[in-house]
Amino acid sequence: MAQIELIMPKMGESIMEATILKWVKNVGDSVEADETILEIATDKVDSEVPSPAAGVISQILFQENDVVEIGKVIAIIATEGETVAPVSTPRVETSSSSNGHKVSEPAMKVIQPAAQVVKPVHEAVPAANGNRFYSPLVKNIAQTENISAQELDSIAGSGKDGRVTKTDILHYVSQKKNGNITTTTSTPAAQVQTQTVPQVSTTNKISSKPSPQTSIQTDGNVEIVEMDRMRKLIADHMVMSKRTSPHVTSFIEADVTDIVDWRNSVKADFQKKYGEKITYTPIFMEAVIKALRDFPMVNVSVQDDNMIVVKKDLNIGMATALPSGNLIVPVIKNADHLNLMGLTKSVNDLARRARENKLKPEEIQGGTFTLTNVGTFGNVMGTPIINQPQVAILAVGAIRKKPAVMETAYGDVIAVRHLMFLSLSYDHRVVDGFLGGSFLRKIGDYLEAFDKTRTI
Repeated sequence: MAQIELIMPKMGESIMEATILKWVKNVGDSVEADETILEIATDKVDSEVPSPAAGVISQILFQENDVVEIGKVIAIIATEGETVAPVSTPRVETSSSSNGHKVSEPAMKVIQPAAQVVKPVHEAVPAANGNRFYSPLVKNIAQTENISAQELDSIAGSGKDGRVTKTDILHYVSQKKNGNITTTTSTPAAQVQTQTVPQVSTTNKISSKPSPQTSIQTDGNVEIVEMDRMRKLIADHMVMSKRTSPHVTSFIEADVTDIVDWRNSVKADFQKKYGEKITYTPIFMEAVIKALRDFPMVNVSVQDDNMIVVKKDLNIGMATALPSGNLIVPVIKNADHLNLMGLTKSVNDLARRARENKLKPEEIQGGTFTLTNVGTFGNVMGTPIINQPQVAILAVGAIRKKPAVMETAYGDVIAVRHLMFLSLSYDHRVVDGFLGGSFLRKIGDYLEAFDKTRTI
């Protein structure tokens, strides 16, 4: 029989890592094929990782809250019938510390005989003084860098329950080597077990996340609210996008009176006939699809900073606000193959399941262009951030009644019209003003040319 590696799955083009939220199965547990083993999360979606085969969990290589790169082995499954003998724990080479030394970290324990369930060795172990918990990797780094137990206790941890992570201790080591930390008390680690640990006075310039025990000094009547995991990931993704792409935003105003009148006249019959509410989003999406056919160089991505990848599929992402206040972007694949009814059904279905946290990983992957409707919140326009690795994103604002000049056979007249701003943010590395402006104007032209006599 064989051992099968469980790999951290790829969750999207721009997603290179995922966070382990929860291990549903432990070492020694039996699993069936396609049974959930763990829950993971990215900045886009939470997902369950199923077992590729029936067997027994023999090794778990990462613990909960660890951030793991896509493609890495996260667990080993011994297929049924195989005897897993206990062996000495191997040591694997991890990333180097700040002084260039390789730090060896114990990998994991293999399942023991009989009914014993052995937790992975990555679980934190107590420090010498018994007051805090440190992972074997952190303790190894501390030993290699001659960091005393008192110094270790003084490091503010950014992990769960204030746990000191590898990043925390390497940051501390780097700051210490740069002279930003002055330790005035140093006690050999061996003495910590037999004496009371004295208070350590340090000058610490490290800027780190506060542990639950750390008080934050503020002035005035304020409340400190920690970002949730999804908000942190979204923040990282947005900062990365602004750092990657030089953003330019262009604006136009479009007359969508015919669209408003048509929708008002057919929405009752549309729902009765198809069982779906027709919103403006699929109508806007229809115009975007037509414009992307006319300007295929907007439906691209940049690879290795010197190659343009032209996407033949038109996969339209739709930014969707969640009840938590966070944002997710489900994708309609091959949207150009759908008529208005098909787009309406897809938009409604994805929006509903996004709010219920029922999207599948593949439904937030592979987008080539994104549409966001800021008008939903009553905003007249916005400057959206590009959803990497795409090169453009369209924001549509609220539709407002305004007086407008109209050309008629009898001359110019002022009439009340339904007008809407559209704003396109694009990556100036590959989309210049002419291309971006022309593409945006074409979307507006398609909206203004909407056939208000079309049937449903």
